Amino acid sequence: MKTFLYGLAFAAVSHATFANAEKLTGYIIENDADIARQQPGPHKGGGETTAFPFFAGASDMELVFRKRILHPGAAIGYHEQHKDEIYYVISGTGELTMNGEKSEVGPGTAILTRPGSSHGLRQVGSEDLVIFIVYGKDRKQ
Repeated sequence: MKTFLYGLAFAAVSHATFANAEKLTGYIIENDADIARQQPGPHKGGGETTAFPFFAGASDMELVFRKRILHPGAAIGYHEQHKDEIYYVISGTGELTMNGEKSEVGPGTAILTRPGSSHGLRQVGSEDLVIFIVYGKDRKQ
């Protein structure tokens, strides 16, 4: 019980430390295990995914940096792109549909989608598809 309570106290102090780190030191360190969120496939893609919205609470951050795991059968639905967006495949295999054309993507593949293009990505095979996603946030008017 003592170890459990110590762990809770450490977690509370660590969370407060990370929350204030940006103000005090000019940086933030996050661990994916602390921010994991179970979500359906974005853009009506279906299936189960795990999203990791790194630095979502950072003030004045101009980029979105996410890790997403598409579990077997999951997808990012086909949709039109409105700003530059980069996908980078860490592991697994996916089927990318870009402007109606299909291609297989795997580890080490970087994909740049530009405004006006349309794309979707679905996990294929038995292994999770793990990707990083980077794009610019909408600017406040």
